[in-house]
Amino acid sequence: MNEPSKNESSASKVKELKTKAGEQKKKARKGMSDFQWFAMQVLIFVIVLYVLFAHIIGITTMPNADMYPRIDSGDFLMYYRLDKDPKAQDIVVFEKNDTRYVGRVIAVPGDTIEITKDGSLIINGFSMTETNIFYETFPLEGFTTYPLTLQAGQCFIMEDQRQGTEDSRYFGPVNYNELEGTVISVMRRTNL
Repeated sequence: MNEPSKNESSASKVKELKTKAGEQKKKARKGMSDFQWFAMQVLIFVIVLYVLFAHIIGITTMPNADMYPRIDSGDFLMYYRLDKDPKAQDIVVFEKNDTRYVGRVIAVPGDTIEITKDGSLIINGFSMTETNIFYETFPLEGFTTYPLTLQAGQCFIMEDQRQGTEDSRYFGPVNYNELEGTVISVMRRTNL
């Protein structure tokens, strides 16, 4: 009598497992053709992408050089839409007066900001030394009055290029409901 070898036994087990897997796949498809199954998988993928990029992650380009040298004009910014509680020094995307801006959070609720005529930024009585900012911070005459204490749900945002930019010195504090999200990644487009 011929006894089955170990290889034949292993091969029959593999064949049996493949048959069971194929049957389970067919049950999952519930009578769908290969094209219908593929179309359903593509549809699920598109829905996941829509939810991800319409409600969780946003992508925009930097419209100008107001955040230079950290972010340059034309760079792609990926931002997290669900973070509506920024911390000081976070870079955020926000909309004010129907215009999209990108800026750095300088102060959060409860902080008192003062910008002096000699170009000093004072937060909660302490003069700030900003190592990444290469220009003095002067107030814009006739817009925001100082000292300014932020209320709940407000933050003070300035752009890194402090001369000639529109930021909280121009339009006042930014309300949290005007924030679109916190920047999580910068993809350089310049010098490619």
